[in-house]
Amino acid sequence: MFKDDGAVLAGRGLVLAHHDRTVVHGVSLELRQGTVTALVGPNGSGKSTVLRSLARLHKPRGGDVRLGDRQVWAGSALSGKEFARNVTLLTQHRPTPSGVSVRDVVAYGRYPHRSGWRGVDTGGAAAVDRAMALTGVAPMAERGVDELSGGELQRVWLASCLAQETSVLLLDEPTNHLDLRYQVEVLDVVRDLADDHGVAVGVVLHDLDHAAIVADRVVLLGEGRVIADGGVGEVLTTGHLTEAYGVTVHVANDPVTGAVHCRPLGRRTPRPV
Repeated sequence: MFKDDGAVLAGRGLVLAHHDRTVVHGVSLELRQGTVTALVGPNGSGKSTVLRSLARLHKPRGGDVRLGDRQVWAGSALSGKEFARNVTLLTQHRPTPSGVSVRDVVAYGRYPHRSGWRGVDTGGAAAVDRAMALTGVAPMAERGVDELSGGELQRVWLASCLAQETSVLLLDEPTNHLDLRYQVEVLDVVRDLADDHGVAVGVVLHDLDHAAIVADRVVLLGEGRVIADGGVGEVLTTGHLTEAYGVTVHVANDPVTGAVHCRPLGRRTPRPV
């Protein structure tokens, strides 16, 4: 049951389409302060489209999105800068600017906070430094971003989002292109933002084990509809995942961490005893 009381950013009954094809059918979800909500599901299930609608980049054909008690779409009085001071989105694909330093790209995230014709931003430099430190890109601050690997660039764009200092952070596959170390570090940063700074995080993840580690709440989508919505143990079950992905998924607790561990079983995969 959808409840928008206390939600920082919430979508209700979202119907979303690409051209004439409806791809999301009546999806509702809410992002709350200090909570990480993971959107999971197979390719084409509508995860990224829902995230873009919450970020005011994909207008719904039905339903609405609210930031606090204000509608984001219909009759919205929110300016672009006002919305951007509250909500930021890390997309999967961003351009690679040429001849621009890492520090300058991270500083792009400060644009909603600049005021006046000179673009005054009190505290902007400190915010940029904090964001670079959190994402581990400070040592490369003066390097050109066109010199970086895909994983390094991903962390730079994440730092730009963190420098925006919003109450809502939307992340579309933030661990994509990252090696194991930085996958872990990004997930740690996400948890720190929720736990220590009260940020409401909505994150699209393909890796179900990552969702189990980082999320407080999981929304499982299939063919544009919510299959399950709740705590990690309620949603990441063999029954729900097998229904969503069309392949048997064995779910157990990891013997080291105790977290839920999901393993798809192919024809040649040894079956658990």
